[in-house]
Amino acid sequence: MRITTGDERRARLARARLYLVCGARPGGRDADDLLAAALAGGVDVVQLREKDATEDEVLCAAGTFRARCDEAGALFVLNDRPDLAVAAGADGVHLGQDDLPVDEARSIVGDDRLIGRSTHSAEQIDAATGVDYVAVGPVHATPTKPGRPAVGLDPVRHAAAHARVPFFAIGGIDPGNVDGAIAAGARRVVVVRAIAEAADPKAAARDLRRALDAAWREAPVGAA
Repeated sequence: MRITTGDERRARLARARLYLVCGARPGGRDADDLLAAALAGGVDVVQLREKDATEDEVLCAAGTFRARCDEAGALFVLNDRPDLAVAAGADGVHLGQDDLPVDEARSIVGDDRLIGRSTHSAEQIDAATGVDYVAVGPVHATPTKPGRPAVGLDPVRHAAAHARVPFFAIGGIDPGNVDGAIAAGARRVVVVRAIAEAADPKAAARDLRRALDAAWREAPVGAA
């Protein structure tokens, strides 16, 4: 079932725990199969990230992502391009620090779609205004962000104490180290390789989701 209004999207975001970022060929496999497994394992939000594809290629891949997210009642986000997010019928757009300014992106996607922002420091977390969520990291060094040094867990701790919107810890997080992010205050995480390159994506998603659900039951949080 597709989520269609801003209120519905933000309510779904508030409940979200597990966010998957992947390309049109995640881990070299068919996106449709990977998404079906990941969503069945507990993923709440899926972002299509294709830096080098043409607009037509992005929109073609977006059709698969949109359909799978609709079936699962999950949120579908597109990376970087507010205009393509609208064209793809996405629930939102995710912006890096070097992408469009948030107010310009908002003028394109409107008030009913979500805007997420990557942050890498306490200062960027505090400066993230006009957005619906922030991603905080990379907690660990990761090949998906070449040239971006790990920032560790201090920004996660800052977000847990000060973020005004839901935040997701990101960067090299997997079932083996997610407890560290949880201990720092995260109750939501973004993953890439931990699911996209897993031998069993459904099991990997399920393991991450169980850890996050357990943490939420023990120590619920508000916006953070």
